[in-house]
Amino acid sequence: MAAPRTFPRDEAVDVVVIGTGAGGGNVIRELCRNGVSVVALEAGARFDPERDFENDEWTMFNRLTWTDRIVAEGEDTHAFPVWSCKAVGGSTVHWTGASLRAQPHELLAGSHYGEIENAAVADWPVTFDDLLPWYVKAERFLGVTGRVQELQAPNANYQAIKRGADALGLHIRPNHLALNPAGEFDGRPGCTQRGHCMQGCSNKAMWSTLNEAIPKAEKTGWLELRTECQAIEVLVDAKGLARSVVYARADGTIEEQRANTVVVAANSIQTARLLLNSTSALFPEGLGNGSGLVGRHYMHHVTGSSFALLPFPVHAYKGITVTGLIDDFASSDRNGRSFVGGFNFVTVFCGPAAMSIFAQPGPLIATAGDRGNWGQPLVEMMENFTNLAGIHFIGEDLARPDNEVVLHPTEKDAYGMPVPVLRYTDHPNNKVMRRFAWDRATDIWNAAGAVKIYEAPPFPDTHLLGTCRMGADPRTSVVNPYGQSHEVRNLFIADGSVFPTATAENPTLTICALALRQADYLMEQMAAGAL
Repeated sequence: MAAPRTFPRDEAVDVVVIGTGAGGGNVIRELCRNGVSVVALEAGARFDPERDFENDEWTMFNRLTWTDRIVAEGEDTHAFPVWSCKAVGGSTVHWTGASLRAQPHELLAGSHYGEIENAAVADWPVTFDDLLPWYVKAERFLGVTGRVQELQAPNANYQAIKRGADALGLHIRPNHLALNPAGEFDGRPGCTQRGHCMQGCSNKAMWSTLNEAIPKAEKTGWLELRTECQAIEVLVDAKGLARSVVYARADGTIEEQRANTVVVAANSIQTARLLLNSTSALFPEGLGNGSGLVGRHYMHHVTGSSFALLPFPVHAYKGITVTGLIDDFASSDRNGRSFVGGFNFVTVFCGPAAMSIFAQPGPLIATAGDRGNWGQPLVEMMENFTNLAGIHFIGEDLARPDNEVVLHPTEKDAYGMPVPVLRYTDHPNNKVMRRFAWDRATDIWNAAGAVKIYEAPPFPDTHLLGTCRMGADPRTSVVNPYGQSHEVRNLFIADGSVFPTATAENPTLTICALALRQADYLMEQMAAGAL
């Protein structure tokens, strides 16, 4: 392994990448493998899975989660609005590994769904065929089951749900996951079925950029990783090109790193926050924000859960968290449904600590005025914990211009950076979809023989999308089809910010595919002298 690299701050490296999650990590790996010098700035710490990850839900929640202040506004935000990681690897550290391709019609949502009141539905500037080779490449890096590795075996929660799905003629199948179900892959060991996927995989069987992309990049000798370094501002030169990144270390020291190109991959909230805070005479409304769309069209997914008390022990907490998938409701055929878009069911369950908060939400995540299910229902669930099974749905959230991230006018963080304000209100289409999904979950549980059913409201948002949508027209988008700023040619965005629409699928695989495509394009531009 090459010795750790250190680059001078006052000399321009080829690329500064801000964020080391699914987008940033893939860009970093590909650039470094091709001899491009990279400084990666990560706001969080670097953890050692074997030493730092524990089978304790709240210990790991507090250790991994981005808990910095985010002001929540709007009818449908939680008191704790976002559940994402602040660590090397980003949210690939606490994800469930679900690795689904977007459907072709979802990338043409504007044309397919047509005009929808109070929504800004758009076609993507890339087609499924454009993305397919990058999906395949991403799946190889991730070792996706059913694509690259064999499918995982069903767990007990899957089998409980299958009873109901089969009775209704629904199609339950193993999910495509980025983990090693049966043994070593790419130097990482096989899954041990601990059931703590969302607390960090201590034996590295679950793919993350912490375990794969970052170590590979470091081995090339072209990466310097700077942890606990929060980007504050991207500075530009007299021509309007990005010239450096100003960042704060954990002790409050402010430093500046010069760069020929900047890639921002900090997640939809923090990326928008950084660009909006990067004002100058050339960009008074924020860097690359001539369209006024930086921060606009924030999306997550239409989510919710349903738990069933069954008349026999299930032990649903054991094994891989999202072993199975039901995609019967993800198609483009509305079949008389009164909403557009689709959703997937996944077989998911929590440990007792998370169940007590997420299934029966307390003040940590509850929407203002919504107490959730308290008292006897909570006691009943916890006393019958081993007989519970769980299902979760993930549906397409419709983009709205006024669902947005803005900067707080007065409140600042410890480094003097304005805290982000997240404004979000469900589109009426989302509410109808959520009710429909809960009702179909009830059908599944009744067919499975449930004694009682508990509907659980959405978790804090994890799939952060939109705020810097991509498109061909600079008037209606922030970046081009390669994530390159329309206004600042050496500024790129490589995270879920660029999604024009949410799709019904977990976004990580698409973020990875877009990042690989971007890295290839970026190097072509560098070789041509365009950057």
